[in-house]
Amino acid sequence: MDAHIGTTLTFSQMLFITVHSLPSFLVFPKHSYIPRLKPRHVPLRNWASQVLVLTSGSLLNNWVYAFSVPLTVQIVFRSAGLAVSMLLGYLVLKKRYSWAQVAAVALVSAGVILATLSRPTTPKSSESTPDVGRYTIGVIMLSVSLLLTGILGVLQERTYSTYGPHWKEGVFYTHGLSLPIFLFFIPDLQRGFGGLSDPTRLSSASSNTFGKASGLVPFAIFGANLLTQLACASGVNQLTSHVSSVSTNLVLTTRKAISLCFSVWWFGNGLNPQLGVGAGMVFLGSLLYTFVSSGRRGASSPIKGTSKDTPGAQSGVTAVSGAPGAGNGTASGRRVAGSRQVRQVQL
Repeated sequence: MDAHIGTTLTFSQMLFITVHSLPSFLVFPKHSYIPRLKPRHVPLRNWASQVLVLTSGSLLNNWVYAFSVPLTVQIVFRSAGLAVSMLLGYLVLKKRYSWAQVAAVALVSAGVILATLSRPTTPKSSESTPDVGRYTIGVIMLSVSLLLTGILGVLQERTYSTYGPHWKEGVFYTHGLSLPIFLFFIPDLQRGFGGLSDPTRLSSASSNTFGKASGLVPFAIFGANLLTQLACASGVNQLTSHVSSVSTNLVLTTRKAISLCFSVWWFGNGLNPQLGVGAGMVFLGSLLYTFVSSGRRGASSPIKGTSKDTPGAQSGVTAVSGAPGAGNGTASGRRVAGSRQVRQVQL
């Protein structure tokens, strides 16, 4: 795969999602035919910081296909987002996790390392030998992309917990503001779009199956990719606006498990024993984390929206409803409840 296709794919995804979301954010003022954007709920600087992280991660994810990294390894490697999210949650968001949760994430990380070192063989239909140097570069790109994905999750969680679950606004602005960045990649975009219409890039199987219509196959796949990316971006942002970034990564890990099975079955990507064991460790660790977290819900991390600057901060009063005088409306009861509420928020 040509690396220029990755740039073209990323740009097209950003543009498609922006155009799809634009009508929901336009308003027509009275006595004017020129539409304007609706007032934002979140300051523009919050979205701008996410744009840089999102665009960089998306470019790396699409470029890595050109660096001899099998799709099976990519899927398993990206499943390590759970460990990255936990580490950033501990360091940045000051969350605390149980030993069982840490053990589950350690199992996931070990599985990713095992799968990455497996370097499964290429499909039987391919006669080329994988380049170790290109494979190493691809793994480095995946590592950076994985870190950026974790940082993006923290930024999104902070934004939604502070300003509310305005995930549609997040989808629109994070994708729309990224478009000017691609002005620096115009030559790559031209080569990428040219590659889509190049008949020499078609496989013999496609030519034999679709005949004269085989030239439309790349564009059909391209369009399907845009639709699935729209569904993915909307779903992930909506999920992140309601749950923590770690929980979001659990859902994404399950999705990657399905993708891995489909990749091995449909595309014939090599699955050797080492990759199988590594993938099993990743998905087993993810399930273990799910069961452990469901047993101690709310204890492993601070409740979202409990900072004194958010509407959810007032929810701390319910925890002290049994305080002396708290329920009778007296001044002493309000002082006791208020003081305990402050202590709870500060914790």
